[in-house]
Amino acid sequence: MPEKKPKNSGSHKKQPNRLINELSPYLLQHAYNPVDWYPWGEEAFRKARQENKLIFLSIGYSTCHWCHVMERESFEDEEVAALMNEAFVSIKVDREERPDIDSIYMTAAIMMVRSGGWPLNVILTPDKKPVLAMTYIPRTTRFQRTGMVELIPRIHNLWLEDPGKVLQSAEQVSQSLSRYTSAAPGEKLDETVLDSAYQALASSYDARLGGFGSAPKFPSPHNLLFLLRYYARKNEKHALEMVTHTLEAMKAGGIFDQLGFGFHRYSTDPKWFAPHFEKMLYDQAMLGIAYSEAYQVTGNRIFAETARKVFSYVLRDMRDPAGGFYSAEDADSEGQEGKFYLWSTAEIRDLLDEDETNYVINTFNMEENGNFEEGGPGANILHTGGPLSGTGLKWEPIRAKLYAEREKRIRPHKDDKVLADWNGLMVAALAKGARILDEPAYAEAAREAVDFIFSSMTDKQGRLFHRYRDGKAGLPATHDDYAYLTWGLLELYETTFETGFLEKALALQDQSDELYWDDQDGGYYLTPGDGEALLTRPKNSEDSAIPSGNSIAMLNLLRLGRLTGRAEYEERAQKLSRAFAGGVKRFPSAYTQLLCALDFAISPSLEVIIVGEPGSADTAAMLAALREQYLPNKVVLLRQPGDNPPVTKFAPYTEPMTEIRGKATAYVCRNYICRMPTADLEQLKKLIHEN
Repeated sequence: MPEKKPKNSGSHKKQPNRLINELSPYLLQHAYNPVDWYPWGEEAFRKARQENKLIFLSIGYSTCHWCHVMERESFEDEEVAALMNEAFVSIKVDREERPDIDSIYMTAAIMMVRSGGWPLNVILTPDKKPVLAMTYIPRTTRFQRTGMVELIPRIHNLWLEDPGKVLQSAEQVSQSLSRYTSAAPGEKLDETVLDSAYQALASSYDARLGGFGSAPKFPSPHNLLFLLRYYARKNEKHALEMVTHTLEAMKAGGIFDQLGFGFHRYSTDPKWFAPHFEKMLYDQAMLGIAYSEAYQVTGNRIFAETARKVFSYVLRDMRDPAGGFYSAEDADSEGQEGKFYLWSTAEIRDLLDEDETNYVINTFNMEENGNFEEGGPGANILHTGGPLSGTGLKWEPIRAKLYAEREKRIRPHKDDKVLADWNGLMVAALAKGARILDEPAYAEAAREAVDFIFSSMTDKQGRLFHRYRDGKAGLPATHDDYAYLTWGLLELYETTFETGFLEKALALQDQSDELYWDDQDGGYYLTPGDGEALLTRPKNSEDSAIPSGNSIAMLNLLRLGRLTGRAEYEERAQKLSRAFAGGVKRFPSAYTQLLCALDFAISPSLEVIIVGEPGSADTAAMLAALREQYLPNKVVLLRQPGDNPPVTKFAPYTEPMTEIRGKATAYVCRNYICRMPTADLEQLKKLIHEN
């Protein structure tokens, strides 16, 4: 377990505030600020009501660069702290621990100022209604950005002199929030919305540099997963070109850590060159899936190699000894963003011989005066001219030398909390990677993560907790925790065919339906029905950095329906799609993960049941034939021969299925029509490609 000393904590001679008793690395970073911070809770709101004070709500996360900047500039400043302590009750929230709070007030910020991001600072009335929202605030006013020293007295005086005006504004925003989260269901979605999403992505595609839009440029792997499915559906070659070009460009760019592997959060420029250097677990998971699936579609080994490098980074640097996965690594070290990752040509010459030095400088586009001005004199980001550069036999021993030297540097802070939702994504990625890349170690790592979550992150009733850190689990789970973990379990079942994973997936889905489903309008709320009463009950549908829980849940429901033969799962999936149909039709490219589920729902589906002994050569050959193909809209069950194997408990329709002449046998159904079973491998390959 990494050291628990809070970063940016300052001198221990200072008196800690109330955050010192929290587990969140982000809150602990602020535990020695002179600001009288409170964690989110009734104590803070009671104080605000009793003293008739506004609330200064500040939301961020421990690896957020501009959160660090604002802390150093404002929250560690005695003058700013004194102003805040006089005017406000100040509350700190880790957005990764409390995505429900973050969702509500980020939505409010976008409504009020048309933009959002972190740090997110929101002024609230004592009853939690938003008055004013801002992101980064400097200490004093710079250009058009008002500073804390000027802003705080202005807000405080307005509250004292005309509270009615403040309350009226807050009430209007709150009503808008309520309307936003209670949209009526729309009409049925069909194939035309897939075409609209494809056209929207094609229109924003950067044909020269890859990716979508300009700077900053985000990986958005769920967009790529949708385009792979659109290519499979329509044989639209441009859809595949957008995916392969983008993946190649990212692998070649500075957004990819060429020495230690893994992807940084996003590129600050259009070329994928200069990253925002933090590394998030969820990006590794989603990009691991994107590169694995792209390899399955194209056979391009560079995609397989990149996926392996992503998983290598996660298993080496982001894994708790108990089996869970940590959340993130910071962009900053020694107070400078990216310092850990930057190199000068002089450093390269000191470590390598002349031939190796020339190879590195030329291959990775290093310059004597540096290629990254923001990093200081001589600073270089390693990036290549193409995805195949820096991948050969010559590079690996050189990379090992540079990596070993880099490990001697002061590392960026690691956020070592374990989140159930992000771990679910990583389980799904590793399970898919194990199948596609034929790497059993990935499945074993996924299994250990699942074992950790169910042994250390559930209560006595089997309900999930959201966060684990320092030996303690806590915080009520969100719907995302359930949806992402269910996805991971389904992928792990189709990799290992251990029925325990299918059983857990079904149990989580049933809990999710009970705790989060909106009986009136459909879709899943982010918070449970018996959870904390917040300003609104958020229901997220649009994808952001990662897919929305509702998008993932729709595909989970469809897969569970096909695996078990239970129609109620598919009926619920249809209600979910209609719950968000209005938004999908208005802005389809914001819902690409949900459209992956829609593609599954309206495509000729493929259900394959293999009856055979696990581990036998003929069973393995049939499974390999399924795994080497890109068949995104399929489900696979493995039924052991004999009476009442475990899988028949969950899929009773498989009870009469038997082997043919003692050989592994495939039962193939497409679009609710089943073919005659076959024990012939070539016949199976034909059946899975029939229209």
